[in-house]
Amino acid sequence: MHYVRPLLAALVAMSAYALDIQPYSPDALSKAQAAGKPVALHFRADWCPTCRAQDKALNSLKADKDLNIAILDVDYDKEKALEKKLGVETQSTFIVYKGNAEKGRIAGETTPDKIKAALKTAL
Repeated sequence: MHYVRPLLAALVAMSAYALDIQPYSPDALSKAQAAGKPVALHFRADWCPTCRAQDKALNSLKADKDLNIAILDVDYDKEKALEKKLGVETQSTFIVYKGNAEKGRIAGETTPDKIKAALKTAL
């Protein structure tokens, strides 16, 4: 029984966040799209001040229960083929999908409310 309390605390902590932010992988994207789930690609670079501001905005939105969406962080410096395929011209770009359908796209936006509005296009 001594393990029940830590397990319960972990489950509560996991359910406290609606945004699921994780590194991009083709597999993660294809699984979310195949399941028809809302997912957003965040093309970002560690050296980008706008991207860091977007990270702060996303962190401020984590507890928002209305944003049940996966955010896949795409390394802007490494995923050139994906960027070309999707027409991404700048880091700090979000592409929002519901299944395979693109529902929204923003670039350079750092305001939590505007990022939230873009993410909600997939919900």
